[in-house]
Amino acid sequence: MNNARPCVLAACAAAFLQFGCELAPTAPVSFDSSADVSIAAVTPQQALGRLLFFDKNLSLNNNQSCATCHDPKWGFTGPDPMINAHGAVYEGSIAGAFGDRKPPSSAYAGESPILYFDGTGWVGGSFWDGRATGWTLGDPLAEQAKGPFLNPMEQALPDMATLVALVAASTYADTFDAVCPDSDTPERYNCIGRAIAAYERSAESSAFSSKFDASLKGKARLTGQEQLGYNLFLNKAKCALCHPAPLFTDYTYDNLGMPSNPENPAYVADPSFRDPGLGGFLRAAGYSEDVWGIELGKFKVPTLRNVDRRLSKSSIKAYGHNGYFKSLKEIVHFYNTRDVGSWPIPETLANMNDTELGNLGLTVAEESAIVAFLKTLSDGYVK
Repeated sequence: MNNARPCVLAACAAAFLQFGCELAPTAPVSFDSSADVSIAAVTPQQALGRLLFFDKNLSLNNNQSCATCHDPKWGFTGPDPMINAHGAVYEGSIAGAFGDRKPPSSAYAGESPILYFDGTGWVGGSFWDGRATGWTLGDPLAEQAKGPFLNPMEQALPDMATLVALVAASTYADTFDAVCPDSDTPERYNCIGRAIAAYERSAESSAFSSKFDASLKGKARLTGQEQLGYNLFLNKAKCALCHPAPLFTDYTYDNLGMPSNPENPAYVADPSFRDPGLGGFLRAAGYSEDVWGIELGKFKVPTLRNVDRRLSKSSIKAYGHNGYFKSLKEIVHFYNTRDVGSWPIPETLANMNDTELGNLGLTVAEESAIVAFLKTLSDGYVK
């Protein structure tokens, strides 16, 4: 959606403000041991964002950071194969507290525009349902970064003042003071969100270092199967209609007819639960039923970059907003055969995309070729 890009870049350029604060006593910072924190960020703002991203102290019980659900070694998404194999929803800082969606990747999210209606559908925003619109800060990614800290199902801090106090008392208080020197708590909270967004836009988070990227530079060559998969991706399989390169998302919203995940904690608690997605957010935001009704069951099109990145080939990742699918092979087969195969009924029957998937006519070999191509999108490729 190139018509939105200039507006977003201008908004983001204007968004970062310098704010001030008093130094406070320091406390040790606890980092996620699963995450690689060896690569230095480039700017002070990115450096602060990186420290915030990996700091478990910024949660009610000092046990959850952004990286807990968005691990770099897993493509900045959920890193626990056992959780991914079942409900795919991660427990919050409070024991027994669960949301209802699988963590999306936090990488490659910085180009998503401020949420808007383009005449045919909604585009942009952040979170699966678009509720981090960018309407307040001019940056959906910064608004999203603020949310988990105060979400009782995630890091569960009671208020923004508590978060700001924790950061001001951390071992990186000097960095916080330099990047966010304002004494106003709401502005410092906004500055925290912007710093995390800056890190998520950095070359560490959005590296463009996959085999696919290397092939574009003439530094690698796709195999015959991978090249066939890419050709199918662009044409017969219709993947590129919603997942165009280079970011492999168009930031729109879609109902793919995905089945409910019976192990999703929300479904376990209430078998009648159906995630309303974008439609639920628009309803809560006060839009009329003729607006939100046609968006029920739609979720943001995720980037396919790092879609296969994980610690080992045998480690299970989950796919889809509710984590129903457990392998690329399975979800590609679903895209191909949703309307002609033996699949459970969709979570939301209304508003399904019935033109770009469901009966693609792909052979088993063609499905395998698409999976082979998707595996070339993992960052960290070494020839």
